[in-house]
Amino acid sequence: MNGPRVEHLDFGGLTIAFDDRVLRPRPWTEAQARWAREMLADLPAGPVLELCCGAGQIGLATVAGTSRRLVCVDLDPAAVAYAERNAVAAGLGQRVEVRHGRLQDALRPEERFSLVIADPPWVASEETGSYPEDPLLAIDGGVDGLTVARSCLRVIENHLAERGAALLQLGSVEQVAALMSLGSGAVRCLEVRRFQGGAVAHLARPHDDPPIGWQPVGRETGRRDVSSDTDPGG
Repeated sequence: MNGPRVEHLDFGGLTIAFDDRVLRPRPWTEAQARWAREMLADLPAGPVLELCCGAGQIGLATVAGTSRRLVCVDLDPAAVAYAERNAVAAGLGQRVEVRHGRLQDALRPEERFSLVIADPPWVASEETGSYPEDPLLAIDGGVDGLTVARSCLRVIENHLAERGAALLQLGSVEQVAALMSLGSGAVRCLEVRRFQGGAVAHLARPHDDPPIGWQPVGRETGRRDVSSDTDPGG
């Protein structure tokens, strides 16, 4: 019996392999990888963590051309296999560790990361039927769309290094605000950028300096909406 048909596409200069069991890499998420890579120059030394990594393209494009180590985590064994395969194909196999399991179980308590990238499923369960071509595990965010995102936020709160940063992708600015209202206050949202396929939030520790133009929103979080930026997904 033939297996799934393997496809390849260019993502930030890397050739990424995947099949229909794994969420197809979205072109606009290259902007998330570019943003992450730009951040690395100003972040403290330390590894990068990618949560809900899928085929690994965002994390791999972020650390390519740097000396940073990358840890990728996903619950889907097919995604884990492709992330490992793509790391080797990119010549990064010695610096990339791919872990299979639940987000909260995949890390040691003492591990800290200077940059955390998270791309969790954010579609509410009752709306997943609108995306029949996408694998359910990769898009189903639970009743409110934030079940996995809450796990990502807890991991960020527990494992983000001092002076580090996190980039968390959700479906909308409103979802970001809803998620941050559920947090412990260990991190705050400094900036949100809206793109064709969703919104990416920049999170940091509360005592870290916010960017110019940041204004507090609500009790524990802040938001600087820069949705007027050029949409990279068009």
